[in-house]
Amino acid sequence: MKVEQNKMVGVDYKLTVDGQIADQSRPGQPLEFIFGTGMLLPKFEEAILGKEIGEAVSFTLEPKDGYGEVIADAIVDLPKNIFMVDGKLAEDILFVGSQVPMSDNQGNRMMGIVKEVGDETVKMDFNHPMAGKTLNFDVEVVSVRDVTPEDLQGGCSCGDCGDDCGGGCDHGNGHCDCH
Repeated sequence: MKVEQNKMVGVDYKLTVDGQIADQSRPGQPLEFIFGTGMLLPKFEEAILGKEIGEAVSFTLEPKDGYGEVIADAIVDLPKNIFMVDGKLAEDILFVGSQVPMSDNQGNRMMGIVKEVGDETVKMDFNHPMAGKTLNFDVEVVSVRDVTPEDLQGGCSCGDCGDDCGGGCDHGNGHCDCH
Protein backbone atom coordinates (compact mmCIF):
# COMPACT_ATOMS: atom_id res chain seq x y z
CA MET A 1 0.00 0.00 0.00
CA LYS A 2 1.30 3.45 -0.93
CA VAL A 3 1.17 6.74 0.94
CA GLU A 4 -1.77 8.65 -0.51
CA GLN A 5 -4.68 10.90 0.40
CA ASN A 6 -6.68 9.81 3.46
CA LYS A 7 -4.41 6.93 4.48
CA MET A 8 -3.16 6.52 8.04
CA VAL A 9 0.61 6.79 7.70
CA GLY A 10 3.34 6.06 10.23
CA VAL A 11 6.87 7.38 9.78
CA ASP A 12 10.10 7.24 11.68
CA TYR A 13 11.90 10.54 11.21
CA LYS A 14 14.85 12.62 12.26
CA LEU A 15 14.86 16.40 11.89
CA THR A 16 18.18 18.20 11.93
CA VAL A 17 18.66 21.96 12.00
CA ASP A 18 22.12 23.48 11.68
CA GLY A 19 23.66 20.01 11.98
CA GLN A 20 21.95 19.29 15.32
CA ILE A 21 19.06 16.88 15.93
CA ALA A 22 16.05 19.09 16.63
CA ASP A 23 13.41 16.35 16.81
CA GLN A 24 13.00 12.67 16.09
CA SER A 25 10.53 9.87 16.53
CA ARG A 26 11.10 7.55 19.45
CA PRO A 27 12.00 3.89 18.81
CA GLY A 28 8.81 1.93 18.28
CA GLN A 29 6.69 5.10 18.35
CA PRO A 30 6.37 6.43 14.82
CA LEU A 31 4.68 9.72 14.02
CA GLU A 32 1.19 8.72 12.82
CA PHE A 33 -1.11 10.98 10.86
CA ILE A 34 -3.86 10.97 8.28
CA PHE A 35 -2.17 11.90 5.02
CA GLY A 36 -3.49 14.93 3.16
CA THR A 37 -5.53 16.49 5.96
CA GLY A 38 -3.17 19.36 6.77
CA MET A 39 -1.66 17.81 9.90
CA LEU A 40 1.87 18.15 8.55
CA LEU A 41 3.73 20.62 6.41
CA PRO A 42 2.56 20.32 2.78
CA LYS A 43 6.11 19.86 1.45
CA PHE A 44 6.75 17.12 4.04
CA GLU A 45 3.72 15.24 2.74
CA GLU A 46 4.75 15.90 -0.86
CA ALA A 47 8.13 14.28 -0.17
CA ILE A 48 6.58 11.00 1.03
CA LEU A 49 3.64 10.83 -1.39
CA GLY A 50 3.63 7.50 -3.22
CA LYS A 51 6.19 5.88 -0.91
CA GLU A 52 5.63 2.36 0.41
CA ILE A 53 6.46 0.71 3.73
CA GLY A 54 10.22 0.44 4.11
CA GLU A 55 11.02 3.27 1.71
CA ALA A 56 13.16 6.08 3.06
CA VAL A 57 13.71 9.59 1.80
CA SER A 58 15.88 12.53 2.85
CA PHE A 59 14.86 16.07 1.97
CA THR A 60 15.40 19.69 2.93
CA LEU A 61 12.72 22.32 3.48
CA GLU A 62 13.70 25.96 3.24
CA PRO A 63 11.97 28.32 5.71
CA LYS A 64 9.31 29.33 3.16
CA ASP A 65 8.26 25.65 2.89
CA GLY A 66 8.60 25.02 6.62
CA TYR A 67 7.46 27.42 9.30
CA GLY A 68 8.15 30.63 7.42
CA GLU A 69 10.64 33.39 7.99
CA VAL A 70 11.00 35.13 11.34
CA ILE A 71 8.46 37.96 11.53
CA ALA A 72 9.94 40.89 13.43
CA ASP A 73 6.48 42.14 14.47
CA ALA A 74 5.88 38.83 16.28
CA ILE A 75 8.62 39.71 18.77
CA VAL A 76 7.10 42.09 21.29
CA ASP A 77 7.75 43.69 24.66
CA LEU A 78 4.92 43.00 27.10
CA PRO A 79 4.37 44.64 30.48
CA LYS A 80 5.77 42.44 33.21
CA ASN A 81 2.61 42.84 35.30
CA ILE A 82 0.56 40.66 32.94
CA PHE A 83 2.58 37.72 34.25
CA MET A 84 1.28 38.22 37.80
CA VAL A 85 -0.67 35.37 39.37
CA ASP A 86 -2.43 36.12 42.66
CA GLY A 87 -0.36 39.27 43.05
CA LYS A 88 2.98 37.51 42.53
CA LEU A 89 5.21 37.35 39.48
CA ALA A 90 5.07 33.87 37.93
CA GLU A 91 8.83 33.39 38.13
CA ASP A 92 8.54 29.63 37.64
CA ILE A 93 7.58 30.24 33.99
CA LEU A 94 9.26 33.58 33.41
CA PHE A 95 12.82 32.78 32.36
CA VAL A 96 14.69 33.07 29.08
CA GLY A 97 13.83 30.17 26.79
CA SER A 98 10.61 29.13 28.50
CA GLN A 99 7.51 28.60 26.39
CA VAL A 100 4.52 30.39 27.86
CA PRO A 101 0.92 29.74 26.76
CA MET A 102 -0.86 33.04 26.16
CA SER A 103 -4.02 34.47 24.60
CA ASP A 104 -4.53 37.54 22.47
CA ASN A 105 -7.36 40.07 22.85
CA GLN A 106 -9.70 37.83 20.84
CA GLY A 107 -8.99 34.77 23.00
CA ASN A 108 -6.80 33.01 20.42
CA ARG A 109 -4.30 30.74 22.15
CA MET A 110 -0.63 30.86 21.20
CA MET A 111 2.75 29.94 22.56
CA GLY A 112 5.37 32.57 23.19
CA ILE A 113 9.04 32.08 23.96
CA VAL A 114 10.60 34.34 26.58
CA LYS A 115 13.59 36.06 24.97
CA GLU A 116 14.45 38.57 27.69
CA VAL A 117 13.17 39.55 31.13
CA GLY A 118 13.66 43.22 31.97
CA ASP A 119 12.75 45.37 34.95
CA GLU A 120 9.39 46.44 33.49
CA THR A 121 8.89 44.32 30.37
CA VAL A 122 9.26 40.80 29.02
CA LYS A 123 10.37 40.32 25.42
CA MET A 124 8.29 37.51 23.89
CA ASP A 125 8.72 35.82 20.53
CA PHE A 126 5.48 34.51 19.02
CA ASN A 127 7.12 33.10 15.90
CA HIS A 128 7.08 29.32 15.54
CA PRO A 129 10.27 27.96 17.18
CA MET A 130 11.36 26.65 13.75
CA ALA A 131 10.64 29.91 11.88
CA GLY A 132 13.59 30.98 9.76
CA LYS A 133 15.20 27.54 9.98
CA THR A 134 16.20 25.21 7.16
CA LEU A 135 14.75 21.79 8.06
CA ASN A 136 16.60 18.60 7.08
CA PHE A 137 14.52 15.43 7.32
CA ASP A 138 15.39 11.74 7.16
CA VAL A 139 12.10 9.83 6.95
CA GLU A 140 11.19 6.16 6.64
CA VAL A 141 7.63 5.01 6.01
CA VAL A 142 6.87 2.27 8.56
CA SER A 143 3.11 1.83 8.12
CA VAL A 144 0.33 2.66 5.69
CA ARG A 145 -3.26 1.56 6.18
CA ASP A 146 -6.81 2.59 5.53
CA VAL A 147 -8.29 5.11 7.94
CA THR A 148 -10.71 3.71 10.53
CA PRO A 149 -13.70 5.51 12.09
CA GLU A 150 -11.68 5.73 15.33
CA ASP A 151 -8.92 7.58 13.48
CA LEU A 152 -11.43 10.23 12.45
CA GLN A 153 -12.70 10.91 15.98
CA GLY A 154 -10.28 13.71 16.72
CA GLY A 155 -6.97 14.38 18.29
CA CYS A 156 -3.90 15.44 16.45
CA SER A 157 -2.73 11.86 15.73
CA CYS A 158 0.73 12.82 16.86
CA GLY A 159 0.65 9.95 19.32
CA ASP A 160 1.67 12.12 22.24
CA CYS A 161 -1.52 13.66 23.52
CA GLY A 162 -4.06 10.92 22.91
CA ASP A 163 -6.83 13.48 22.76
CA ASP A 164 -8.18 16.38 20.80
CA CYS A 165 -5.52 18.94 21.54
CA GLY A 166 -7.67 21.99 21.05
CA GLY A 167 -4.49 23.81 20.09
CA GLY A 168 -2.83 23.49 23.45
CA CYS A 169 -0.84 20.28 23.75
CA ASP A 170 2.79 21.23 23.91
CA HIS A 171 4.45 17.90 23.43
CA GLY A 172 7.44 19.31 21.57
CA ASN A 173 6.66 17.66 18.25
CA GLY A 174 7.80 20.11 15.60
CA HIS A 175 5.49 18.73 12.98
CA CYS A 176 2.18 18.67 14.71
CA ASP A 177 0.28 21.85 14.06
CA CYS A 178 -1.95 21.41 17.09
CA HIS A 179 -0.09 23.94 19.22
